Amino acid sequence: MISLTDQDIDIGGLTDLVRHDSAGAVVVFLGTVREFTQGVQTKSLEYTAYAEMACVSLQQLEAEARQRFPVLEVGIVHRTGALTLGEVSVAIAVSTPHRADAFAAGQWLIDTLKIRVPIWKKEHYSDGREEWQHPGMSSPTEFPRTPSEIAHNSADRVAARPPAGDQ
Repeated sequence: MISLTDQDIDIGGLTDLVRHDSAGAVVVFLGTVREFTQGVQTKSLEYTAYAEMACVSLQQLEAEARQRFPVLEVGIVHRTGALTLGEVSVAIAVSTPHRADAFAAGQWLIDTLKIRVPIWKKEHYSDGREEWQHPGMSSPTEFPRTPSEIAHNSADRVAARPPAGDQ
């Protein structure tokens, strides 16, 4: 299941969709709106997406995850619109036969999603400032031409990231 929504994410429903009789592990990652980012207080977030390309990019991530890991089922849901502190902005659920693969696939999916998928986050700070953020593109008006262009331009950044324990 791949989707963008402006509604609350049904975490239980997403988890149920990825459960599989051959799975010994189901891992769910939730990205939530936090209050402080690098010491600056956040009041709220706003997400916008190039929806058609984002869905294609998410489908490509799912296919690539299935090639890299022994994934049985995968679900990715990302919110758009205004979110307040504590709300879930993205949910990724993965099932695999064993837990190490489920954790690795989930981490790879969120790390790669943040770079490749044309979804932008606007931070609304408590001091009144606003700032668009996306590791691969400077603003939502700088749309790449194709999903493969996103993947090509960002593959080196994903590959260059150290393992989670080394950060």
